[in-house]
Amino acid sequence: MLYEFCTEDVKLIPFALESGAERVELCGDLSVGGVTPSPEMIEEALPLGLPIALMIRPRGGDFVYSPEEVELMVEQIQVSKEMGIQSFVFGALLKDGSLDKENLQKLLKAVGDDEAVFHMAFDQIPWEQRLESLDWLAQAGFKRILTHGGPQDQDIWFYAEQLDQIVARAAGKIEILLGGGINLENRDKIAQRFGVDQLHGTKVVG
Repeated sequence: MLYEFCTEDVKLIPFALESGAERVELCGDLSVGGVTPSPEMIEEALPLGLPIALMIRPRGGDFVYSPEEVELMVEQIQVSKEMGIQSFVFGALLKDGSLDKENLQKLLKAVGDDEAVFHMAFDQIPWEQRLESLDWLAQAGFKRILTHGGPQDQDIWFYAEQLDQIVARAAGKIEILLGGGINLENRDKIAQRFGVDQLHGTKVVG
């Protein structure tokens, strides 16, 4: 089981490593769900021993981005690549909740041969489009999808039926990383129930 520790505090990374984390999702400002961290924060985190999946998000709020915001995201990817980051976490949607394929292609081009991860914007895609969207993300070159199954105002168990379908559809195509409310007490039960081999959270190790 791979545990991905999500943090905005670089000082917690060594403790997470000691507690069994094998990857860190590095974010700024988790109070808005995470944004791109500063170059200084990235530089501080790089030597601490955990592979970094870097959040690329120019602001809090929705995932409908202007051309200027997409250009900023491309620039953030390029700068971070030069620093040594090899995994990037992002998403982009249209106003109707469907994938913003045009801008996602621009971001994927910036990522190049490095790793692209689609974050929890996935849970805002209308359910009737979500499995087809998974197929597109896999074909486009995303390595994995971070999902809670739906909005986080509900417990992950509330979305058990949807998550079963997502995990089944993803098999052999794309990795599924479950997150949202996962902690030391429930992580084993969640992993066993959904048959996944990686979990994400701010409290997934401790």
